[in-house]
Amino acid sequence: MIENNFTRREFLIAAGLGMAAIARPSSGSTPGPLAQNQPFTFVQVCDTQLGFGGYEHDMATFKQTVDQINELKPDFVVICGDLVETPDAKSFADFNKIKAGFTMPCYCAMGNHDAGKKPSVASLEYFRKVVGQDYYAFEHKGCTFVSVNTQLWKIPIKGETEKLDAWLKTTLEAAVTKQTRIVVFGHHPLFIKKPDEKEQYVNLPCAKRAELLELFAARGVVAVLGGHLHRMLVNEYKGIQLVNAEATSKSLDRRPLGFRLWHIGDSRPFRHDFFPLAGVQT
Repeated sequence: MIENNFTRREFLIAAGLGMAAIARPSSGSTPGPLAQNQPFTFVQVCDTQLGFGGYEHDMATFKQTVDQINELKPDFVVICGDLVETPDAKSFADFNKIKAGFTMPCYCAMGNHDAGKKPSVASLEYFRKVVGQDYYAFEHKGCTFVSVNTQLWKIPIKGETEKLDAWLKTTLEAAVTKQTRIVVFGHHPLFIKKPDEKEQYVNLPCAKRAELLELFAARGVVAVLGGHLHRMLVNEYKGIQLVNAEATSKSLDRRPLGFRLWHIGDSRPFRHDFFPLAGVQT
């Protein structure tokens, strides 16, 4: 992990303008043989959460995030949940309008605030209608990216959580068969300090956490990305990189607001560089 405090010009240099020449598949596309295991970059954004740090402030920082990422020209962006503070029509409409400014594909995970803190069948259906699916997978240059709805593990919904679990196992098995590297992204961290720690507001229930860690290790998952904390957290479990990154709305550890640029190549652990938002307050 390398911490960067770059100027606008240095953003462009660091990313490498030559990346723009790499063809990008459309959302959900499957790479052909020549695309397998090519190096690429993507960006991890966390907790845009419009309304948590001040509604106008959070819209401005999200717009700044979009502008800076567009200059970097990564292959795509993942947003690790809590898109909005209050899951109403205006908040999601404003989020979608700003998100549409990305010049590359952007994939969103569902956070606890996107579900109204306590998920229900109605809140799931609303999210699926106005944002998109709350769990899905896509392939890119020899990697399978798996977006999960961690809120269904934090507060299970009968029927819905079981569907997610069954889908996840099938999806991971398919990725293993294809021999792709697997990156999982969602919202909650699996754990904060220790895999066997007690459940808190911020982590997942103990039994489900143990089940997921065993599953991810057995299927060769290489990284699990999330948000939720509004601060930086890096862990490791049996070779899996666990990274919950900084927010763009409000920081809870006095670190700058910003996002992470991931570099996917042959060597591991994968490098991820922090890019602070230019000219904004935490």
